[in-house]
Amino acid sequence: MERYVEDHHKRRLTERVDIITAINILRSQGCEYDDLIEEITKVFYVDLDAFNEIVMAA
Repeated sequence: MERYVEDHHKRRLTERVDIITAINILRSQGCEYDDLIEEITKVFYVDLDAFNEIVMAA
């Protein structure tokens, strides 16, 4: 998937609901679990602890 956003345009994802929404959108577009972190950080600054908790629980 081709996504790129300049760093100064990135939104912060710190709320679990926002991270889950982003993951669900990526998954619906065919993104594999192994590629989620790479794809999501192209577009957002992500709370990595929350991201890892969500992915591990899935």
